[in-house]
Amino acid sequence: MPPCVSALFQVSWIRKRDAHILTVDHYTFIADERFQSFFVENSETWTLQVKYVQARDQGEYECQVSTEPKMSHFVSLNVVVPKIEILGSSDIYVKTGSTVNLKCVITQSLEEPAYIFWYHDGERVLNYKPGTKDIRVERTGADTTVGLLVLYGATREDSGNYTCSPSNLDSASVLLHVLNGEHPAAMQRGKNSASPIPGRWWGHMSVGLGLRSLLSPRQTCAMVVLLTAVHNLLAFAGL
Repeated sequence: MPPCVSALFQVSWIRKRDAHILTVDHYTFIADERFQSFFVENSETWTLQVKYVQARDQGEYECQVSTEPKMSHFVSLNVVVPKIEILGSSDIYVKTGSTVNLKCVITQSLEEPAYIFWYHDGERVLNYKPGTKDIRVERTGADTTVGLLVLYGATREDSGNYTCSPSNLDSASVLLHVLNGEHPAAMQRGKNSASPIPGRWWGHMSVGLGLRSLLSPRQTCAMVVLLTAVHNLLAFAGL
């Protein structure tokens, strides 16, 4: 934070959004160890230090000097929150043997991450086998970093969750599906393709479907009607 100049009077730092007194001279009045005020003798200034800045720290701060009347100086703190995403869909479908490019883009990052790690189902991905994997990091702009993971000749074992995890930032994930002749749409429909059938009709439908291979369609339909009538008669009789 910019310094507040005063050597003869008490200096307080106040957070404007909740009027919370953060520090008075060297003393801290908030249960958050990230805030600290220190005095630089040569320049006769008080500086408020905020460690590990978070998005919620954004806002105005008041430097108040205990003169009469009081003197105040307001400082606006703007926190730039980096954004991270893996380009493309959250579910990626490729054929066996394909080359897969996973691109993790970090924007609004004033400093380049110290590292970008990739994880496959929770285990760190290492490019120790030349020709099978490649991991690269590029600074493409003043506030943009790109992490690239390339899988050559993808196999079924390469399927799973891939997570891009930069230093001191949130992570982003995608699901990779390596297919061996399957169609993605068929895979998605497989779990929910059948509609539920009410319980009281399930027995008759099961019998009808079982007899379909032995009887003609007209005979099968007649058999289902007959079984339904018998079921209703037994239910009416309380049997």
